[in-house]
Amino acid sequence: MTDILNRSHTTQPDLDPADGARALELDRQYVFHSWSAQGALAPFVIAGAAGSEVWTYDGARYLDFSSQLVNTNIGHSHPKVVAAIQQQAAELATVAPAHANLARGEAAKRIVEKAGPGFAKVFFTNGGADAIENAIRMARLTTRKHKVISTFRSYHGNTGAAIAATGDWRRMPNEYAWGHLRVFGPFLYRSEFHSTTEAEECERALQHLERTIQAEGPDTIAAIVLESVPGTAGIFSPPAGYLAGVRAICDRYGIVWIADEVMAGFGRTGEWFAWQGEAVNPEGVVPDLIAFAKGVNSGYVPVGGVVISPDIAAAFDERVFPGGLTYSGHPLAMASIVASIDAMTDEGIVENAKMIGEKHLGPGLRALAEKHDMIGEVRGLGVFWALDLVTDRATREPVAASVIGKLKAELMKRHVLPFAADNRIHVVPPCIVTPEEVERALVAYDEAFAAVAAG
Repeated sequence: MTDILNRSHTTQPDLDPADGARALELDRQYVFHSWSAQGALAPFVIAGAAGSEVWTYDGARYLDFSSQLVNTNIGHSHPKVVAAIQQQAAELATVAPAHANLARGEAAKRIVEKAGPGFAKVFFTNGGADAIENAIRMARLTTRKHKVISTFRSYHGNTGAAIAATGDWRRMPNEYAWGHLRVFGPFLYRSEFHSTTEAEECERALQHLERTIQAEGPDTIAAIVLESVPGTAGIFSPPAGYLAGVRAICDRYGIVWIADEVMAGFGRTGEWFAWQGEAVNPEGVVPDLIAFAKGVNSGYVPVGGVVISPDIAAAFDERVFPGGLTYSGHPLAMASIVASIDAMTDEGIVENAKMIGEKHLGPGLRALAEKHDMIGEVRGLGVFWALDLVTDRATREPVAASVIGKLKAELMKRHVLPFAADNRIHVVPPCIVTPEEVERALVAYDEAFAAVAAG
């Protein structure tokens, strides 16, 4: 914990505001941004970062309660991870994936060990989307079936099959992949099944899933892709029994269960993988494939991968796996994974995330909800929380996008970097966040909500 406290108060270097102006000028002239209309963009310019904070070229510091894209789990500029990347760059900066190298083997070993006895090998990718792509490919090849089921409230990435598996609006301009079906997963606060209890929601969602499989033809369904805890879609844990029910359905019909842990994995929920937590998976059932990225090395170097069960790995012992990437298992990424997992283990960072959720973020956010009627529901665990914002708690009508825009602006005024999605503010600091930083942020959230409510 001492290391966490020290990193959260790192002194920033001398900065020149002119560099900030130059960065913005170059960005607006030459950079094409994702998921954006380009004309009105005014991106926030970051000069540097350490721990749970980022800073600008004029020296202003901000608490990063977005973790950028919910991926800097170990915090910014962790010295052990930075040193590992530097050392690897000096020794072996790049290598073709066909060759072996020590960093890749060590990274795969650590990931398999954290996943547990139900897993054997790791296929490395460049990020989360191509991890989903290759997990789907493995499922289709081993089952010799083609359809993939995912949920409407989901996000799985922006490549061909990954975006088709996504449930939200981003798939609609990008539906070029084939064989994808979507169902409604369980989400009691906005139930599609008219449920009044978690048990009802679980039972009805499982019935809906199984009936969809039966109607589509079990002999055509290769995989079910589920975020263990949906992230961008709203941060809501499945009800008790749901993952066990999915496991039973997959076993009954010969379907591969792919756990998407790209956002939820590596400490975010206070567990190494979200599906391992009792709150998410009390029965302890195990998926067939795990897609990961983001938190495995906090995004210091682009990387992702698929953790593979023994049976699926063995299916390619004598059969060629028809997939690969030039940068699969890139040594700089591998070194960062090794250093990140070791630091998270040695420094108790996953345990810190769980403690922060149970003792500070959870209670603090629920206290905010008691003060501000706009907060319809508080959901989350670890350092993975969402505030579902409504115009009326009885009807649960979502607030307008303009309200979210005002909240974001008020939070930025108070030097908190927010994460927003639809009608929600997601509270997702790094896993190393301290109680003192949480308290500072909670004050800012409280003031921001009050300011927006006052008009």
